[in-house]
Amino acid sequence: MIVRKAIMADIEEIADFQLEMAAETEGINLDRAVVMKGVTSVFDDPSKGNYYVAEEIGRVVGSLLTTFEWSDWRNGTVLWIQSVYVLPPFRRKGVYRSLYAYIQEMVSNNPVLFGIRLYADKSNKIAHQAYLRLGMNADHYQTFEWMKPR
Repeated sequence: MIVRKAIMADIEEIADFQLEMAAETEGINLDRAVVMKGVTSVFDDPSKGNYYVAEEIGRVVGSLLTTFEWSDWRNGTVLWIQSVYVLPPFRRKGVYRSLYAYIQEMVSNNPVLFGIRLYADKSNKIAHQAYLRLGMNADHYQTFEWMKPR
């Protein structure tokens, strides 16, 4: 398996992953045109974040997005992992583990990066177990949100 930073040629697959994830996890059918614009905007403006993909035999089988949180406590950046998706036939085969290891190594080797955070739906117990097995913990914070109605 190869893990790499995503390139423009990956946009269609990443957008497809987002559409599939929304339908699978929340029963939401997103507008493809909006998702394509959203994914493309990350490539157009790297200050928004970066996508990473996992390839198996030349096929993109998983992806994730990292975004940035400035930490004044650390005078550095914490990466947030978002939009994790692995194609169903490749789940539980180390795809996310490989993506996570790539991000963790990147953070470990960069003096201005200080950690990794993510959020997961409360009901997604399989994901929780995967994150715990990788050494992450849920001890420090609980996420709260407010979203503007659409």
